[in-house]
Amino acid sequence: MDRHHLTVAELAEARLDPAAALEFVSDPGFGGITMFVGRVRDLNHGRDVTGISYDMFVPLALNGFAEIAAKAERDFGGKLKLYIGHAKGRLGIGDLAMVVAAGTPHRDEAFRACRQVVEAVKHTSPIWKQEHYVDGDSVWSEGCSLCEGHAPAGGHAHAHAPGHDHQHAPEPGR
Repeated sequence: MDRHHLTVAELAEARLDPAAALEFVSDPGFGGITMFVGRVRDLNHGRDVTGISYDMFVPLALNGFAEIAAKAERDFGGKLKLYIGHAKGRLGIGDLAMVVAAGTPHRDEAFRACRQVVEAVKHTSPIWKQEHYVDGDSVWSEGCSLCEGHAPAGGHAHAHAPGHDHQHAPEPGR
């Protein structure tokens, strides 16, 4: 039985599906099922946002998701099912950027596992985010939300590329 479902939804082909995530992590022995759904909001750091573009090298991101899931399984035991999904491409306001679900026998484990996975994806995944603004400007966002000295309030910041500092993540391909 598969215990982890790891996916990148390339928006030209598919969208993230929270119902599929809940179904995947459901089990008759699980009393705790939790989910995090990250959506694109219309305001960030005082600027009006029109959308976000996420870019990544999918095989590398999926390998990272597998490592994150394996660590969660070590931390929370074998009775854990995880769904980790992230969007790739241009998203509009309200579109789903990330879906993480965890199923465990008890609620406390489910909450803690889901939170750990969400933060690990944001902290370690090679995903670059470019915010697009009403004034026509766009900015590649700052690095990880868990890095020392950087804690945006409710931000969607993702990990910096390995070898880069924690300032602005470079545009992919540069």
